[in-house]
Amino acid sequence: MLTLKLLRENPEFVIERLKVKHFDAKKIVYDIIDIDARRRSIQTDLDACLSQQKTLAARIGGLMKEGKKAEAEAVKAEVSSLKDKSRELETSLSDSQAEQDRLLVLLPNLPCAQVPEGKTAEDNVVVKMGGKTPELGENALPHWELVKNLDIIDFDLGVKLTGAGFPVYKGKGARIQRALISYFLEKNTEAGYLEYQPPYMVNEASGFGTGQLPDKEGQMYFAPLDGFYLIPTAEVPVTNIYRDVILKKEDFPVKMTAYTPCWRREAGSYGKDVRGLNRLHQFDKVEIVRLELPENSYAALDQMVAHVETLVQELDLQYRILRLCGGDMSFTSAITYDFEVFSAAQKRWLEVSSVSNFESYQANRLKLRYKDETGKTVLAHTLNGSSLALPRILAAIIENYQTPDGKIVVPEVLRKYTGFDIID
Repeated sequence: MLTLKLLRENPEFVIERLKVKHFDAKKIVYDIIDIDARRRSIQTDLDACLSQQKTLAARIGGLMKEGKKAEAEAVKAEVSSLKDKSRELETSLSDSQAEQDRLLVLLPNLPCAQVPEGKTAEDNVVVKMGGKTPELGENALPHWELVKNLDIIDFDLGVKLTGAGFPVYKGKGARIQRALISYFLEKNTEAGYLEYQPPYMVNEASGFGTGQLPDKEGQMYFAPLDGFYLIPTAEVPVTNIYRDVILKKEDFPVKMTAYTPCWRREAGSYGKDVRGLNRLHQFDKVEIVRLELPENSYAALDQMVAHVETLVQELDLQYRILRLCGGDMSFTSAITYDFEVFSAAQKRWLEVSSVSNFESYQANRLKLRYKDETGKTVLAHTLNGSSLALPRILAAIIENYQTPDGKIVVPEVLRKYTGFDIID
């Protein structure tokens, strides 16, 4: 959430920066400024009214002691009138605050200066490529056919149990899934991230804190009886660990990692690009989250991108890193790098990670702050990244590591976790 201070002091800057995200902010920004001016005026009137009540109330006792009952009653009537006025002002103040808050959450985060212009994924900028394209034979199969032949992932059984997008992993399919989770968590903890096992459901305050609510409620599964949301990413519960917390400068950086299953409705997804593991409603993901001092957050972002790169390099997958354009960025992000791996059988790139800096946008919603050298309370910066999302990584491994006779070679770095070298 953008700060009122920024909107009051630099409204035209905010409007121009949000044009990079193709968001027309002019009316909302100036409506917020007008409401804020009205709210502060009401607050001033309310403070004066309450102060006057206090002064007059103090006079009543003295007038009664002096036997000036008529004067005391007149002052009482004046106090009563001021109380009615203060109640009206409090209602107006509350209404103004609610309207201001409603408009504030409609504004996306400002993209940083490094974000390229553009409207769609075609305008994203490739900043790095690595790995070699696997050479597969003419009879290479997509992963959804391979896993069916090997009986390691059952999409039809998932439909029976729940519905489309809820696969069942079996035998060596389940074990390589578990191996990937263990590998990612081990690499993250070696890099200094503290492992958490958070709840898989969150309340509305947590969804608001990281920006999923009210923007993405249509993509989240909801349990209405309890008012809980199934998490779309571990980012939500893990970042909210520090909601309403004031840190010390020496507490930074805060580095956290977690494995969780994730749930996304993926409403509107259809077609060939969602076959098999390409797009699921339930999937596993390992996340990294960092809390940083503002002056260090972009160096931290570079470190996170480099860390995710080592994971795909060690899995020996062809990859590319994209800097997302303004039109393809999330609502809450200031800058995002996407990682994609190449699926040789499908002949297409599959997104496996997004690494983002949110600057102070989430922290303002979370009330996540720290005390600087002068004792002033300052908003921290938050960052997160997939490290990694499993379905498409597994799809790429299955396809790129397939043999001519329909088996799958296990990547070397996973073998100590799987206990086997080949899936047959």
